[in-house]
Amino acid sequence: MAATLSFGSKTCTGALKGKTANVVSLASSKKSFVTKAVKRPMTMTEKILANHSNNGVVTPGDNIWTRVDKLLTHDVCGPGTFGIFQKEFGPNAQVWDNEGVIIIPDHYIFTTDPRANRNVDIMRDMAQKYNIKYFYDIVDRSNFRANPNYKGVCHVAMAQEGHCKPGEVLFGTDSHTCNAGAFGQFATGVGNTDAGFILGTGKLLVKVPPTMRFTMDGEMPHYLQAKDLILQIIGEIGVAGATYKAMEFIGSAIEKMNMDERMTICNMVVEAGGKNGVVPPDQTTFDYVKARSDKPFEPVYSDPGAKFIAEYRWDVSKLEPVVAAPHSPDNRKLARECKDVKIDRVYIGSCTGGKTEDFLTAAKLFHKAQRQVKVPTYLVPATQKVWGDVYSLPVPGCDGKTAAEIFEAAGCVTPAAPSCAACLGGPKDTFARMNEPLVCVSTTNRNFPGRMGHKEGQVYLASPYTAAASALKGYVCDPREYL
Repeated sequence: MAATLSFGSKTCTGALKGKTANVVSLASSKKSFVTKAVKRPMTMTEKILANHSNNGVVTPGDNIWTRVDKLLTHDVCGPGTFGIFQKEFGPNAQVWDNEGVIIIPDHYIFTTDPRANRNVDIMRDMAQKYNIKYFYDIVDRSNFRANPNYKGVCHVAMAQEGHCKPGEVLFGTDSHTCNAGAFGQFATGVGNTDAGFILGTGKLLVKVPPTMRFTMDGEMPHYLQAKDLILQIIGEIGVAGATYKAMEFIGSAIEKMNMDERMTICNMVVEAGGKNGVVPPDQTTFDYVKARSDKPFEPVYSDPGAKFIAEYRWDVSKLEPVVAAPHSPDNRKLARECKDVKIDRVYIGSCTGGKTEDFLTAAKLFHKAQRQVKVPTYLVPATQKVWGDVYSLPVPGCDGKTAAEIFEAAGCVTPAAPSCAACLGGPKDTFARMNEPLVCVSTTNRNFPGRMGHKEGQVYLASPYTAAASALKGYVCDPREYL
């Protein structure tokens, strides 16, 4: 398929890598001059940042002070963030908003590593010192269910606890904070220094990013999932293709997705170098948010005539299941092209692939196949809520059985305590960590050397369907073989 790119008023046509998408328009570099009477059309991201600054209109490249609605941190970066805050603002300073700071321990939780355990203790002390309302603590690590306030993976917990709202600005000390863009908000990761500054001021100086728009139209085939779409996009533009750019996702395929699926899409924009990702909020968004929070919000949408630095379009009905082969999220291959890759294990979990939807769909494939897994298959629900769903929700079309019952029948490892677990390696006693040079098919988000433990391990990123099919086959497997 040819790609058409527009440069100002000039147009050229050429072949596009992968031959799977139409790419249109690189926006003119000319800046619009704004008067009080005329406002420049803005994208969603630009409008949110304009609304949170003293600027009626912003343009990509502008450096602005933005007001922050919420700051997220966790056990890995939280101690450093509060340390910087105390050093720069003084021992007697108070945080700008004790209800705007959310602390969610999730990374290195179920381990005997004393330094990891100390980080959670430090966060507990900070929450008490600054009267932080939303600290989701864990005290008894031997039984996560004995800690009703403990949630699990921060990005999924943020949504489930009602902290994600259309039109807001969220910063977090984790690169996958962009997950929350699924709700139509500006959400991005920052370092400890920026987070420490936010703690003291509730503001941050940011550069307004230009926006790339991705239109996903057509009917989703029954064997395709949101993970396939975002891997398709990253494989097309590369891990640096959206560097410091907003990625906006629209189209009929996006509109039909539930919030779990939309979060999968936005979660991985950082793997393309993106500053943030956004999905226009709709009734699906509003229903999810209102069921979890009674606080008001203001949805924001791109203006007609807003400038996009690039536009891509896919007919999803023509796409096939894909994987990201080692050692980069943009090493896109069709799942069926990797059928000769023998694997040692499968991992289903993380903020990307450990939500309720992910486990229900994996269970659906196992139930339909009526076979036993051929490799150890590790299951890590993202949160306590997801863990509960795995054990209580009947999987649609599976004779009333729960996902847990189906997983047990298929020979999977018993679902573990909710946390980030082996997604980013962690201490050596982390559940499902790759302590040997193994080959793993995983629903996680990164596959760099050493990401899940051993530096010589190989990780194939995949959808829950592809992961489940691969577990049954013992090789990387196209899920259509069982669906």
